[in-house]
Formats: sequence, structure tokens, C-alpha cells
Amino acid sequence: MSEPTPDLPELPGAWRARVPVYDDIDALVELRRLDELQGTGGAHVDPAGIESEVAGQASWTRRQLVAVGADDVPRAWITVHDRAAGRALVWGYFDRDVPEIDSIARAFYAWAEEAAIAMARLRGVTETRLDESPFAKDTRQAGWLALAGYAKKRTWLHMERPVTPEEAELEPRAGVIVRPVERHENGLPVAADLQIVHQMLEESFEDHFNSYRESFPEFVQRLREDPGHSWDHWWLAYVEPEDGGQPVPAGSVVCSVLSAPEGGTEGSYVEYIGVNRAARGRGVAKSLLGAVIADAARRGRDRVGLEVDADSPTKADQLYLALGFTTDYATDSWFKDIDLSD
Repeated sequence: MSEPTPDLPELPGAWRARVPVYDDIDALVELRRLDELQGTGGAHVDPAGIESEVAGQASWTRRQLVAVGADDVPRAWITVHDRAAGRALVWGYFDRDVPEIDSIARAFYAWAEEAAIAMARLRGVTETRLDESPFAKDTRQAGWLALAGYAKKRTWLHMERPVTPEEAELEPRAGVIVRPVERHENGLPVAADLQIVHQMLEESFEDHFNSYRESFPEFVQRLREDPGHSWDHWWLAYVEPEDGGQPVPAGSVVCSVLSAPEGGTEGSYVEYIGVNRAARGRGVAKSLLGAVIADAARRGRDRVGLEVDADSPTKADQLYLALGFTTDYATDSWFKDIDLSD
């Protein structure tokens, strides 16, 4: 059986690879900040999120390395996330001022592929897909990915809209019912509602180009890894059947809390929004987004963010534009498919 993590790669000169540790968090926050600055012109990095990836819940499903020099400060960082059976998400962050960074990047992407293959073999699957999403304008990282055998497949728009206090009173469309996921007295969600959320999202993305099955435990664990996760940010939508009867599940939305920038306020982020294909065209998505916006307004937040496939078959980006969202920046999906059947 393959080991869960491949051997450390050899790096040029005095550079060496090692696994990140808790004391690296500040340096990794700065590395992520530099990456966002060069990709978007601005940066707001949540240290709690990076702590989770390095030494918290999110670290449990990741294999990762940093590159350090004589000062032992990370100047490159790569992570391979065991997202689901046959899916590995890759993130690479590299200090472009390091003269040897091209060689380090090549070594790290080769290591990431080995780590993804090891994860797939442990799961017993015969194929896997590596998926990284660099900023759309980052031609240098695109070059590294192309050399590693990845191909650009899709563009994602990262959108945001302001929230005003008056929007606290937004109501769903006629015939649509939106309610929060029911919770027990101890604050934890009722299992049946979580299962409906998962079912709605799985069904709604069946016609997406990158659709794959994510088990219910994988889905819940992954979302709980986010420091911004909160059970009171999950909603379900129902529609009334045209021939009468009890309302039936039609869609769901899962959100998280956007941390406040220095001197600012928190925001809400739409992690997932999905509408059952049988219920499309009835205002379900608009009603779910209205619930998110109204909730953000009641909490005193100033913005709602999300990302959307620029080529979504449902034309979701047009709905978001109509609701006041504007594109802040774009990322590209680069894939590498690996056949392990031999």
C-alpha cells in the first residue's frame, strides 16, 4: 500500500522542504497576503483560517510542505487537500522574490501529484483529478501549472455586494418558503435537515461540468473546517406544489462569516447555493439570497460575497448581477486528470 505522504523533495541550493508547524503561521499569513496582493491588488487574510489549515481541523485532510532557507522561514507553501474520492485540491503560494522559486515550484508540484496519487490509492479509486485555482492574471503560476501537466478549464468570478440596514426586511418570492436549518436546544443542527441540504446541493450540481459525488460525512466535515462556519448560516427553501399539497424541498444555501478587515465589520459569504432542477424558474435562488442578505443586514454586516462559474449553465452570474453583485476578481480552474488503473 502506498504511503499517505511521499518523501520530501530535493530543493535547489540551501533550500529544504519540511512540513509546516504552528510557529510558521505568521510567515504563512504573510505569504498568503503577498499572493492575494499580486493577484487582486488587495488582500485580507484571516489568520484563523491559516491556523486551521496548519494546526487545526483543516489540517487533518491535507498534506503540505513549506520551503525554507537558512533562516527557517517559509518562502513557499503547497497544500494537497483530500477533498473527496477522486478529487484533490492543490494550493501553491510562492515568494516571487526568491531567485530559485521556479525550481522550488516545479519540485513542489511534482510532490503534490505524488501526494494526490497516494491519497487516491488509499481510497481505492482508479483515477483522480488535481485541481488548482490561481488568480486569472497570474501568468507565472499558470506557467508552472502548464509545465506540471495541468490544463486551464474554467474561470470563476468572485463577486460581492454591499448590504444596507433596510434590507433586513427582505422577503422570499410568493410560493417560496425559506427557513433556517432546525437546531436542537444545544445549538447543534437536526440531522434530517443537514441531509436535505446535502441532497439539494448534490442534485443541483449534477449538470455542472465538474460534478462529482461528495459523501455526506465529507461534506459536513469540510464545511466545519472553516473558522467562519456557523450552523445558523444554513437555510432550506421549499416550494408549494402546483397541484397543492405540502411544500417540498427545492434548494439550500450554506454561508460562513467573513472576518472583519482592520477597522471594518464582518460580512457573510455564500459557500454554496443550489436549487433543485425541478424547482428552477420559481424564484428559489433569489429567495435564498434574499434570506442571506436580510440576515447579514440584521447582524449589522456590510457585505455578502460569493463565487460563480463564469460559464454556469444556469446563468447564475446574471442573477447575481441583477441583485447588485459586482465582480471583484477572477480565478481559473486548472485540472490534471490521472489514471491509476494500470
